[in-house]
Amino acid sequence: MSDWEIWLTIAVLAIATAATRSSFWLVGHHINIPKRVQEMLRYAPACALAAIVAPDLMLVNGSPLLDLSNIKLLAGIVATIFYLLRRNMLQTILFGMGFYTLLRLMHVF
Repeated sequence: MSDWEIWLTIAVLAIATAATRSSFWLVGHHINIPKRVQEMLRYAPACALAAIVAPDLMLVNGSPLLDLSNIKLLAGIVATIFYLLRRNMLQTILFGMGFYTLLRLMHVF
């Protein structure tokens, strides 16, 4: 691609991003979203996070590994159980990362 094509692509993407992000701000009060859709949208961030995290936990070198030798998956399961018991996200992150680090160190030796 030439320089002008790169700059044109950046400009078009910037305009598209600005248009989609500002559309609700500009016309949001004119649009009524049904109550059922609003209730479903509450779960969108959690679904997006799960879609990002799940492949990282379940794939090892690009192929699924769903047994106890997958230390990422094991740490994720333990962190989920910890969260269900404590209901504290910050503690869960710290505990999960600590548990994963411990598993990695034990796996090396």
